[in-house]
Amino acid sequence: MCEAFLQFIMGLREFIKEYFLGFWDYETPKVMVVKNRTLGVIYRSVQFLVITYFIWYVFISQKAYQESETRPESSVYTLMKGVAVHGDDILDTVEYARPSEGGDVISTILRREVTYDQKQGTCAEYFKVANANCTTDSDCVQGEVDFNGHGRRTGKCVPYYNHTFKTCEIQTWCPIEEYAVVREPALVEAINFTVFIRNSIHFPKFKVLRGNIKDASNRRDMQKYLSKCLYDEEKEPYCPNFRLGYIADQARENFSELCRTGGVIGAFINWRCNLDLDPSHCKPTYSFRRLDLRKDEVNSGYYYRFAKYYSKDGVESRTLIKAYGMRLDVIVHGHAGKFSPIPTIISTVTAMTSVGICTIICDWIMLTFIDKNEVYSERKFDEVINMPTVPIPTELSYINSYGSNHSDLSDGVPL
Repeated sequence: MCEAFLQFIMGLREFIKEYFLGFWDYETPKVMVVKNRTLGVIYRSVQFLVITYFIWYVFISQKAYQESETRPESSVYTLMKGVAVHGDDILDTVEYARPSEGGDVISTILRREVTYDQKQGTCAEYFKVANANCTTDSDCVQGEVDFNGHGRRTGKCVPYYNHTFKTCEIQTWCPIEEYAVVREPALVEAINFTVFIRNSIHFPKFKVLRGNIKDASNRRDMQKYLSKCLYDEEKEPYCPNFRLGYIADQARENFSELCRTGGVIGAFINWRCNLDLDPSHCKPTYSFRRLDLRKDEVNSGYYYRFAKYYSKDGVESRTLIKAYGMRLDVIVHGHAGKFSPIPTIISTVTAMTSVGICTIICDWIMLTFIDKNEVYSERKFDEVINMPTVPIPTELSYINSYGSNHSDLSDGVPL
């Protein structure tokens, strides 16, 4: 047992000694030319792929020679425009646009469900609320509040409006929405409403400020242009007016379905600027996409409630409105690049270093699949312990099928 342990210690000592001494050895590559057509084709092919990748993708496509900025400063202002006829009423932007002051989020009402003349009082709870159905007063706990219901229970069991069954009486705004709601038809004219989106973007690193509105010689010409133009990717790329119908089409949504359930649409403004060119070539591109989950019927769509309060016969009353609409979230992305010597040098050195992968791959193929008799490995790896007393003929060795007896190592080597 002790002898085995002693041998283990001695072996470990020799290993550590050899590792320590080998750590201070110097390795230098040795040039060896192998006259093998297959290996040569593989070598040049890998070289071609590596060089093509760096020239086409790294330098041309990704512009690795540029210094870039990806977090610009941006501001967004929005404004809804349009007038609709709804029965005997004329609706303008104050009626259907929220919020009225604009911003990076704006919505328009496409359909309303209205509950008229609600007043503070007591009435029957909605029958689908948990534990709302009852037969006697003892089924209703006085003062209890169900946060999924509409108000505070009075402790009485009353008929559910004009029906024969009963529910617990509550103190709330009466009548409740589910019983007295009036569903109005959709605002189909909204398909031609326009939303004005003004965006300014600043790249502080390069001191470049750009806007998405076409420059004009004077203010009057600008107002005239903005009052008539509609955005078109080819004809009017600088017009900031977008039809809601166009936005729905670009987001691949059915406008009639949006009127029924509402929806959230993302308006993406993408600035990708090559500042090696004149800043006037820096133009935005637009894309639109539905943001809420359409497949999830419970959580999809967009709606909100608000009320209009008034006094009727000295009693405070209100009209409750549940509004379904299209909400537009404006999201700005920016990327600017300009030539800089530092990233150019780094990318160039990386490309030149990556060409060395070709040699590693071909060495592995040569030593693994071609060098069956270990002739190549004997010539490739030399160990020099002391300085030679006779001069070494050359650092460059040739392996081919021709030449003198000293360089012909093709015999017995499958090429």
